[in-house]
Amino acid sequence: MIKTYAPHGGIDGGCSAADGTPEKGINLNILLTLRDMFEASGFETDVTRDTDRSIHDDGIEGIANQKSSDMDNRLAKFNEHKNAICISIHQNQYTDPKYSGAQMFYSTKGSSKSRDIAQNIQNKFVEYLQPENKREIKECGKELFLCYFSENPTVMVECGFLSNPEEAARLEDPEYQKMVAFTVYSGIIESLK
Repeated sequence: MIKTYAPHGGIDGGCSAADGTPEKGINLNILLTLRDMFEASGFETDVTRDTDRSIHDDGIEGIANQKSSDMDNRLAKFNEHKNAICISIHQNQYTDPKYSGAQMFYSTKGSSKSRDIAQNIQNKFVEYLQPENKREIKECGKELFLCYFSENPTVMVECGFLSNPEEAARLEDPEYQKMVAFTVYSGIIESLK
């Protein structure tokens, strides 16, 4: 089972590129392409969302409460199947626009496999898309709620920086999004060998 997670959605757009493009749509496009690749390869998949929406409980009022409910529901989906590989797709942002490059975060709380999956995805980003990328994978802490509390092998994929104008332009391109999805797919497949 491969579970993929596109954070944000609905009223929560996540971070934004300089031109105002929100992270949530980029995440969703990459996630849906990744899901299709795994399904075409015969894997059972599950996604936390396949449209621009939050998955908070009905009747929850207020953005903060909706976001908290959304996160709890996503974690429950991550943990509902034993030995699923869980991938969370994100875009990064920083105050200084010079920073770029994909970076993986992982948790060993649920499984020691997470580190290997993160390293394989990071290696594929360098091999396929970002030969200059020197970023290292990092173990996450409690601040990365889903990654940290997942009971399955879990990797948070920061695909690049929307705060970097050149990288943001690539990340907004549907063809590049497909290449990112294939890169993540290839890293996971490498981990399953």
